[in-house]
Amino acid sequence: MVRIERSADVKPVHQRQAAVLALWRWRAPLLAFELDAEWGVDQSVLESLFRLAASPPGEPAHRAYRRAIAELCTAPLFTSEVAPDAVQLFQLETISNLLTFGELMDKPGVDQVARVIEASTGLANYLDGLVEDSLYPHPSEEAHHQYLADLEDRRSEGYFASRHFAVETACHGALGDLPDSAGLPDSSTGRELLALCEDFGEELVITMQWLRRTGH
Repeated sequence: MVRIERSADVKPVHQRQAAVLALWRWRAPLLAFELDAEWGVDQSVLESLFRLAASPPGEPAHRAYRRAIAELCTAPLFTSEVAPDAVQLFQLETISNLLTFGELMDKPGVDQVARVIEASTGLANYLDGLVEDSLYPHPSEEAHHQYLADLEDRRSEGYFASRHFAVETACHGALGDLPDSAGLPDSSTGRELLALCEDFGEELVITMQWLRRTGH
């Protein structure tokens, strides 16, 4: 993982933005698939959590995020046992990471930021494991092998872990160009980084659709 969020010269607001971008990489996989009806989770609440996380930092956004979290936590999902399939596991882990991000509102610090970012990295590694363990060849297997072959380092990692690292590195490298008081959608750099994470997320969705078709 890129350890820039632990660097002393990174402002707290930029640490927070790094966490938002880590969340954003899994926004598409969470929202692209229908949620299990028995979970009782309102998708619009999840959409609002992403929107509020990316909005200008400050107490108004924090209060709104806490209210949305409180509404989310009333869902039956949080009082029942679930046996998720592979795609649902990614959905549940992303919901959990949204809750972790909420802790930043009350306990801001590098440890909370690191938990959000490390969770994102862990999901990418987990997806690589699912692809590797599948009985079916991935439709883009050759392209993935070529991508890894073209890397000068990190060849020991899987495709999605390597792609995640590349996106994460690009995001962290641009943190200093983000305005302190604006939301990510409010600056050209912020919009570019969100789009970069969204593109990665759409690639994840394609592989998760393949996992469901092949019955992983």
